[in-house]
Amino acid sequence: MKRREFLKKSTMAAGTITAGGLLERSPRVAAGELQRGSELENRASLPQRPYGRTGVTLSIIGFGGIVVKDAEQEHANRVVAEAFERGVNYFDVAPTYGDAELKLGPALRPYRKKVFLACKTTQRRREGASEELKRSLERLHTDYLDLYQLHAITDVSKDVDTVFAKGGAMEVFIEARKQGQVRYLGFSAHSEEAALAAMERYDFDSILFPVNFAAFYKGNFGPKVIAAAKSREMAILALKALARQRWPKGDPSRKDYPKCWYKPLTEPGEAKLGLTFTLSQPVTAAIPPGEELLFRMALDLAMSFRPISERDLLQAKQMAQSLNPVFERS
Repeated sequence: MKRREFLKKSTMAAGTITAGGLLERSPRVAAGELQRGSELENRASLPQRPYGRTGVTLSIIGFGGIVVKDAEQEHANRVVAEAFERGVNYFDVAPTYGDAELKLGPALRPYRKKVFLACKTTQRRREGASEELKRSLERLHTDYLDLYQLHAITDVSKDVDTVFAKGGAMEVFIEARKQGQVRYLGFSAHSEEAALAAMERYDFDSILFPVNFAAFYKGNFGPKVIAAAKSREMAILALKALARQRWPKGDPSRKDYPKCWYKPLTEPGEAKLGLTFTLSQPVTAAIPPGEELLFRMALDLAMSFRPISERDLLQAKQMAQSLNPVFERS
């Protein structure tokens, strides 16, 4: 897909494009190989968008595996089935999410060939990454992952330099892709510096990154990364769309959201504003918080998504100024 076609299909409300060189270009898997005909054609009412330049389309709301963490298997099966029937075809999980892989794997078995399954690893060296990839495949009851990601790269020297060094995790990623165990490669990051450094080292297919109104406007966190990803035609997968701010000290409501390390947007009007802001950026999809109630709310709101209006954008900017954002540019 040409860059101008990708940008035309993606909704864009902010950010400028900056050019950057690539040290390596990874091979692309043909869209037909991933989709295998009609495998990803889950034609429910939830809108879908292009996953970068791959030819694959994903639901604008993704299912974070934390939703089924600690759930009874029968309940996990029901939640996953309902999400699929409503149009979710993008599922994301990680070994660090407790027993989420163990619950998501069986729940996804009836739909595996019809969904896009993403997983991650926090391992930075070859041996650890190889072992974790094998274990994740076993737990998820699959012989391949649609997307494998370096998880939570934060520090350039400790994370980025290590994974790209001799014997680093990227050796496993590249080999797994060649062998068909992994179709696309990406990374998640909570650091602009680390994200930008990783983009310069390899031609990743996507980035999983916080795209949040308060972090964007109050923390000035995100615009540079979004621009860099767009210039490389990478898919942008969004985190923290429903984050309000860091938990205030002693906030009694914290106990009601044990899967959120930040205070979420729970009032429907504010939640709609936050999600609309994120989905109005050039992102492919947003993954809501791991709380099942918040995931369901995001799914409901996304069904009627419309690009953010100038009035609502102004409201988001004003609201951001009174908050303590979850991320700020250092």
